[in-house]
Amino acid sequence: MRRFFPWLVMLFAMLLACSPDERARSGAAPPVVRMRNIVFFGNSLTAGYGLPPQQAFPALIQQKIDSAGMAWQCINAGVSGETTAGGLQRLSAVLSKRRPDVFVLELGANDGLRGIPVRETTQNLQRIIDEVHRKYPEAQVVLVGMEFPFDLGPFGNHQFARYAQEFKALFRQVADKNRLPFVPFLLQGVLGRPELNLPDRAHPNAAGYRIVAENVWQVLEPVLRQAPANEERAGT
Repeated sequence: MRRFFPWLVMLFAMLLACSPDERARSGAAPPVVRMRNIVFFGNSLTAGYGLPPQQAFPALIQQKIDSAGMAWQCINAGVSGETTAGGLQRLSAVLSKRRPDVFVLELGANDGLRGIPVRETTQNLQRIIDEVHRKYPEAQVVLVGMEFPFDLGPFGNHQFARYAQEFKALFRQVADKNRLPFVPFLLQGVLGRPELNLPDRAHPNAAGYRIVAENVWQVLEPVLRQAPANEERAGT
């Protein structure tokens, strides 16, 4: 029996050496994990107005993702001065360039500053959400809320208390209607604190953005971790 043992070892080694070829002939290919995209679609608060791109909150989110060893890529699609109407107009161009697996929608602040009717803002947000889901049905939309009044020192006072209440409520209503993960208030802990804002008191500084990133991350991290593995077959 002992003299057959070396032959058994050699036979086993030959079988192992042939197994990759057998798998190749069967047509099976190993799964490849695709880097998934998070598109941050917003205004100057997303773009990082007045700061280098690496200090805007999407870049800080990317740092958190990289530290966690997760296969997600953050794409900053913020445009300063953007309203919900403007976002709706440029949405198709953004979606055609990048396929979003997660779409973080941060728009509405400039609607509030301009006194745009709440119903119009609500409709525009809904149309953006509908278009994302129409083009990419599997994409997860995360809605970011805003409150009013903002720090309007540079712009003058806003006395429409009813408008302020309705404006704040619209984001929660849209999130609930669409069953979306929801960041209640992007600037929580930052608004009204001069040491965390640029001199205009309307945009966070680098320290403020670290808090903003944490506000978003608390909602976004569970979304990313619960997302199903995104595997594609090699050659497909």
